Amino acid sequence: MDLDFAQRSAAPVIAPVRPRKLAKVPFVELADGRLQGVVSSGSDIERVYVSSIGAGSHGLSCSTNNNRPCGGLRGSYPCKHLQALLDEAVLQYGADRVARYLRIEVEEGKSLLQGLHSHHEPSPAATVFSSFLRHLAYLELPVTTDPIPELHWFPGTGAR
Repeated sequence: MDLDFAQRSAAPVIAPVRPRKLAKVPFVELADGRLQGVVSSGSDIERVYVSSIGAGSHGLSCSTNNNRPCGGLRGSYPCKHLQALLDEAVLQYGADRVARYLRIEVEEGKSLLQGLHSHHEPSPAATVFSSFLRHLAYLELPVTTDPIPELHWFPGTGAR
């Protein structure tokens, strides 16, 4: 084991499996026992949806950032926002990792979406949206090579 690596307080950054365009799904993460993220509205440029799929439970949740329910989420059928979130998660993390995290058993020739045994399960949109806004705030920081204390886990370029 590389002792230098083991003694660092930085976690390795996992590069996206494939490049993503951030206009439709600007934020996606596997966290808090869910695949969760922010999805832009197709009809209103000022509206976003906070969408999530529970790991194991496959509980679906989709609402605007101010908790208005998505009109396309009906029972156990995912809306277009959840479908976009799942597609972008596959680009970011890879289908195998997303399937493992959500505990989806995918049959040969089937998609992750088809492997969900889903139902409606509201989750707090505010928590996910706050995380998204916190990530956006880092874009407004002035350019510096000094360490940012709350990002101590994020290695700088060429960190060894």
